[in-house]
Amino acid sequence: MLVNRYADAKAYESPNHWDVKALRIQGFEDGGPENQWVGLSQFLPGGGAGPDSTPFEKVYVVLEGEMTVTIDGRDTVLGAMDSCTIPAGEVRKIENRSNHLCKMLVVMPYPEGGRP
Repeated sequence: MLVNRYADAKAYESPNHWDVKALRIQGFEDGGPENQWVGLSQFLPGGGAGPDSTPFEKVYVVLEGEMTVTIDGRDTVLGAMDSCTIPAGEVRKIENRSNHLCKMLVVMPYPEGGRP
């Protein structure tokens, strides 16, 4: 078992994101998960990402607040403990349109080639 403490989580930058603080919770370390990594994104009001896509699927889990996910011009609002899967290649935009902080887990497979 590998335990990572929140106090030791490292920040990382995500391309095409704004007004967000992202922390790596699990992944990219010896003894960590082999197939995916987990991040915690904390979006300020007005923060978001996209529009863009990735060559692999990802899962969003909103822990607190709400996040609007826009795909093909259609908005879906995720609230606390709601989740969604974004398939590989699907263009999405996400925005925190509320006046509250949005905390969201992001689960993604490693880039091609597996864990570095």
